[in-house]
Amino acid sequence: MPKPSKGPRLGGSPANERKIIANLCKSLIENESVVTTEARARRVRPHMEKLITKAKKGDTYNRRLALKVLGDRESAYILFEELAPKFAERNGGYTRITKLPHRKGDNAPMAMIELVLEPVSPKQAVVKEAEKAAQKAAAAEMPETTENAEEAQTDEEAVENVEDVESTDSADSAESADSPESADSPESADSPESADSADEADEK
Repeated sequence: MPKPSKGPRLGGSPANERKIIANLCKSLIENESVVTTEARARRVRPHMEKLITKAKKGDTYNRRLALKVLGDRESAYILFEELAPKFAERNGGYTRITKLPHRKGDNAPMAMIELVLEPVSPKQAVVKEAEKAAQKAAAAEMPETTENAEEAQTDEEAVENVEDVESTDSADSAESADSPESADSPESADSPESADSADEADEK
């Protein structure tokens, strides 16, 4: 809710202040801009922002709350049906206060409060779309990175298995080279049986 301001009220009583704020809100809804004192413009601004937020929601509950503040069905209809769609893409800052020269009679500071009906700049829309796309891409990359990590782990395990197999093969080959059977193979060439077969060939 809008925070009550310190100091004197706009009217003589709280009820009178509520009526002044409601009349300013209705004038702002119907005319889209109101010239008033700076104090009243600053006081009306948070109430008008809340009414536009209710209008953007658009349900029955918020319609009743707006009617409770405005007290006028026609103004509520304009707010919900005509003005709310214009603020669909805007997330805040529905009103603008512009300071004006002081009033001649009592030198009171004047200001104009108006509704910001300009469409949201395309740069802001592009930035929002880019942020959403970046978030979606980051969310999509998270499972892929986990899958890549699992694949890398499986590849490392496969490489380790191949290295283990190669090391066992090389160890077996080294053992076969150092085995006594391979050492006895040259002695078998000098065995007596091979010498007798060589003598028989010479006699023939």
